Amino acid sequence: MKQLLDRDTWIEVFQSIRKNKLRTFLTMIGVFIGIYIYIGLSGAANGLENGFEREFKTIARNSMFVWAQQTSMPYSGFKTGRQIQLKLGDAEVLKKQIPEIEAIAPRNVRGIFGSNPGVISRGLKSGNYSVFGDFPDFTKIATKRIYDGGRFINDDDIKQERKVCVIGERTQRELFDEDEEPIGGYIEIDDVNFQVVGVHKFAGGGPFDNDSDIFIPFTTYRKLYNSGDNVSWFTIAAYDDANVVEVEKDIKATLRRIHRTHPQDEKAIGSFNLGEAFNKIFGFSSGMIFLSLVVGVACILAGVVGIGNILLISVKERTKELGVRRAMGATPAEVRNQIIIEALVLTLLAGIIGIIFGALTLKFIDMLTSGSGDFPYTNPTVPIPYVLGSLALMIILGLLIGMIPAQRAVSIRPIDALREE
Repeated sequence: MKQLLDRDTWIEVFQSIRKNKLRTFLTMIGVFIGIYIYIGLSGAANGLENGFEREFKTIARNSMFVWAQQTSMPYSGFKTGRQIQLKLGDAEVLKKQIPEIEAIAPRNVRGIFGSNPGVISRGLKSGNYSVFGDFPDFTKIATKRIYDGGRFINDDDIKQERKVCVIGERTQRELFDEDEEPIGGYIEIDDVNFQVVGVHKFAGGGPFDNDSDIFIPFTTYRKLYNSGDNVSWFTIAAYDDANVVEVEKDIKATLRRIHRTHPQDEKAIGSFNLGEAFNKIFGFSSGMIFLSLVVGVACILAGVVGIGNILLISVKERTKELGVRRAMGATPAEVRNQIIIEALVLTLLAGIIGIIFGALTLKFIDMLTSGSGDFPYTNPTVPIPYVLGSLALMIILGLLIGMIPAQRAVSIRPIDALREE
């Protein structure tokens, strides 16, 4: 510790480094590339993971969407091409037979999937918007951020078939004046008056929602559009510890049984498993981080070995200098520490430069992708503990590799060193 605080020690270290600048630069490249690759790859992988989380931050990770399609195989007297229609009762059957389901929300909609949008008006203002028929359980799967003073659809709205609605923030801007309070106000949905009970902020609620959507009770939707017990699709969330792929298979198999389609007819029921997509993205991200760690450590190790080799050459070139120091009273520990400090300085200097360049690269990538709202990528960073861990690894490797030339320097006998020409 005393030697670390000695000014002369550091002067000697930097004089030794400056003695052969090109050689010093080339030995530091390995460590620089290693830490740069680690920071760059792991940060880029985190950016992809963060972007995917941002895109679907309001929806449960173990969630999926299931809808009906046409059969592709004849079965039980039915011909190929029969259109399957999901029913409200299917939700109860699924919930009872598949215990891994945490929540299930039947949904209906006008305005997407080729259906005509709802005609919404308020006074002289009007427009076409998507109208969803929903249950309160939908918010257990896809959270809706409601502005203060408002609420989402509740159980009483469902039971009493209330004519209430939750509108989007864009719908509010287009139908209400800027200084007008929408909560408690009324709009017309296909010529029927509905009271506004909430305004939702748009934060990405899945692949079907946007900032102009209007939500009404499922039972009211059924009466308004005479849809009966028909359901457009189910939004389903499995428990966190459930295997979402197996849950999806069980759901589709159960629906095929309910609607009497061939057990092997994969086209009869369509689905999108967001939980599986999450797992793939996070698996890819984890793989990238692991790859960056392996490649980074390998490059750092190669660079540190290079630094050790250069220090061995340096010790050989400084034989007479080291012999003079020993003859003048320098202890073996002082000589050893001198060489180890040089190894640490070269390793840490290359590592810190690599971290800085890696951070600048990630900042540049973030600037390029931040303006694109459609690209699921944001905040490509590396957690501070990971950076500190890489620095600790470099210190350990620098110490270990520095011991080899340091021991070589200590083994030099002063009398032999002074005899060298």
